[in-house]
Amino acid sequence: MDQCHVCNANSWENKLINQTFDLDGKLVVVENIPAQICSCCGEIIFSAETAENIRLMLNNNPSPQHSIMVDVFAFSS
Repeated sequence: MDQCHVCNANSWENKLINQTFDLDGKLVVVENIPAQICSCCGEIIFSAETAENIRLMLNNNPSPQHSIMVDVFAFSS
């Protein structure tokens, strides 16, 4: 992996992560995505193949493995 485009560090960890996506106003979670995480700033990078697999999975309207309830908070300053 090259330098992080956020902090210019050169230290990456391979991890499986959970990521949320907004599909036309509907929040969905994809679990166990292989990703590279910058050890310094936490920037998340997916390979092109992984990103394409996520896109195909979400656009083909699969049945979810399970559903969860999510609390929603509005930020106010």
